[in-house]
Amino acid sequence: MMELLIVSFASLVAGFVDSIVGGGGLILVPALFAVFPATHPATLFGVNKGASVWGTAVATAQYARRVNLRWAALLPATAAGFGGALGGAWLVTVISPDFLRKALPFVLLAVLLYTLLKKELGRHHAPRFTGHAETLVACVIGGVLGFYDGFFGPGTGSFLVFLLVRWLGYDFLHASASAKLINTATNLAALAVFAWTGHVWWHFALTMAVANVAGSFLGTRLALKHGAGFVRIIFIGVVSALILKTGYDAFLK
Repeated sequence: MMELLIVSFASLVAGFVDSIVGGGGLILVPALFAVFPATHPATLFGVNKGASVWGTAVATAQYARRVNLRWAALLPATAAGFGGALGGAWLVTVISPDFLRKALPFVLLAVLLYTLLKKELGRHHAPRFTGHAETLVACVIGGVLGFYDGFFGPGTGSFLVFLLVRWLGYDFLHASASAKLINTATNLAALAVFAWTGHVWWHFALTMAVANVAGSFLGTRLALKHGAGFVRIIFIGVVSALILKTGYDAFLK
């Protein structure tokens, strides 16, 4: 019972953070590993996806009601993300993703420095492409990061937000809303693989999902209330935390 209370609270906080700018796994995955240290990692990743996919889906629905999403580009990108995540999840059963561990902190550091130096980045919503060009770029982003999410995972939501801002010209609020749609699909794909292989504790995942949805409601309301500037600040904070966490895992653990 105590274990369920701890991971449910972690799921609530993760849903809050993830609904704003991604990075909920930074909170929930370490909590699961701390509470269940002897459990197979695939099972803990399956529980994480089984809980977090609901919060991400709810955040998507809330954003869609208040933010003008560019559906013509995002729906194909979401399909590309789903397919990419399935491919990544399959590949991780064949080869290890450990070679990415040491590179990831430096990639995240580059994202953080670029965001800090470009002070106007993501403050204004000015899409750079229209029509087929926007759809193509969005599909590339969705497919590549969907594959990454299935294969390795840390920072996927934050990478999605950054690329939607940098490449497509969205502001941070529109990018976060759009990223949630794609991330829901990548989470579903990974969850399907984990469920198929029996790596989901549904009695834990469903309870944690309720907490994750509650956190998601609160985080989305704050993001919609305070806008792109607020989301940018949270983005910088989450990416900074990801750098510290991934750097520790890669070089000190």
